[in-house]
Amino acid sequence: MDSAKQEEEEITLKPKMTLINGITVIVGSIIGSGIFVSPSGVLKNTGSVNVSLLVWTISGIFSMVGAYCYAELGTMIRKSGADYAYIMDTFGPFLAFMRLWIECMIVRPCSQAIVALTFSQYVMKPIFVDCEPPDSAARLLAVCCICVLTFVNCYDVKWATRVQDVFTYAKLLALFIIIAAGIYQLCKGHSSHFSFDNTKTEVTSLALSFYSGLFAYNGWNYLNFIIEELKDPVRNLPLAIAISCSLVTVVYVLTNVAFYTTLSPEEILESKAVAVAFANKLFGPLALSIPIFVALSTFGAVNGILLTSSRLFYAGACNGQMPEILTMIQSKKLTPAPSVLAMALLSMLYLTVSDIDALINYVGFATWLSIGVSVLCLPWLRWKCPDLERPIKVHLFWPIVYILATIFVTVVPMAASPYDTGMGVLMILSSVPVYYSCVAWTSKPQWLQSGLCSATIFLQKLLIVVGKSKKSTV
Repeated sequence: MDSAKQEEEEITLKPKMTLINGITVIVGSIIGSGIFVSPSGVLKNTGSVNVSLLVWTISGIFSMVGAYCYAELGTMIRKSGADYAYIMDTFGPFLAFMRLWIECMIVRPCSQAIVALTFSQYVMKPIFVDCEPPDSAARLLAVCCICVLTFVNCYDVKWATRVQDVFTYAKLLALFIIIAAGIYQLCKGHSSHFSFDNTKTEVTSLALSFYSGLFAYNGWNYLNFIIEELKDPVRNLPLAIAISCSLVTVVYVLTNVAFYTTLSPEEILESKAVAVAFANKLFGPLALSIPIFVALSTFGAVNGILLTSSRLFYAGACNGQMPEILTMIQSKKLTPAPSVLAMALLSMLYLTVSDIDALINYVGFATWLSIGVSVLCLPWLRWKCPDLERPIKVHLFWPIVYILATIFVTVVPMAASPYDTGMGVLMILSSVPVYYSCVAWTSKPQWLQSGLCSATIFLQKLLIVVGKSKKSTV
């Protein structure tokens, strides 16, 4: 019809997340099982309670400095994928793919599998009070957890952020209960464990203690992965980062203080579930509430990892470094359903591996190394592209401090754990043949291209997804 007015609407990810959603994504992603289950890693490498508390504090400040640098990068390069997108724009596709490979194929799915497994073990803790839950049952429940959250993330971004909000509040409530109990203990004079006795002075031990502390803060950069879906990112990204990182640092330090008011360093080193040991001493019949809160905490952490990691798959696919199907968006719900499913399937695959913790140890240093490279993008772009629009401009002192500290926490532990470092290097190098055979090799045979195209079309019809394009409405 002549009078028909045709409008074009872009099918793409929509900004639906508010400032509160952004804060809960970061807080919910950082606070998983670690602070509840085993803060003993820092104590083991520092030797004394007071130094361990200093390490927890400095690790939080270190994370805030990195997050501050990411605020400039995130508002300057407003693309989903965070450090992957920053490395791609700054140093090119090869280094970006190495980061993408390690993060997508190993670090994120392994982390999600471990957190989901922790969730299932603590859900069953009230049932199996005097023994460990059956391993097969724990893995099956972990699969159920991942499947439920996969459906939520495929169905609606608002549902996913609502889940993140609720479970973030639940885990903060649990921590505030522990902190309140610790303050009560301090008021009663229980401070005998706070001292510098047995402090270790070796540089390698100190570096390893920071390594453990920083692992607990991992997740402060997760909001940058979904910046395309954040409303008013110039205002909300730095605000969300500042509020959430400050909150987590205060909560982590006070939680550790609470633990040491009741548990001795020896008890903390021997316990696999510090929060449960703490509750058993103070809460009596109510001690079983702590495993429930840990389960809530880890459920929210699984959701945060799935929400943000799927966007990394999506960003890689948009740059031609992942299968084309991962660029597709669900046509009605506007969610990156194929990316969410890919992340979930990989995580469930890792649930069949018996020693997932070893894999995480191997690539842990690579994670911080790649974040250091991302922060290096900031001074590099100041030099190469001084005219780029920078709504937030960080003083160069901060990225330089962060890069130097990253070198310390990644290079020094190599002397203490060369095997883990060597395995991590091999995993990074495994990306090289994949890059040249799957990404750089553009003149693939016709039969292979036809097969890939047919597979993409089949999956597109199955999932009812479309590429980033224009749709017409009359």
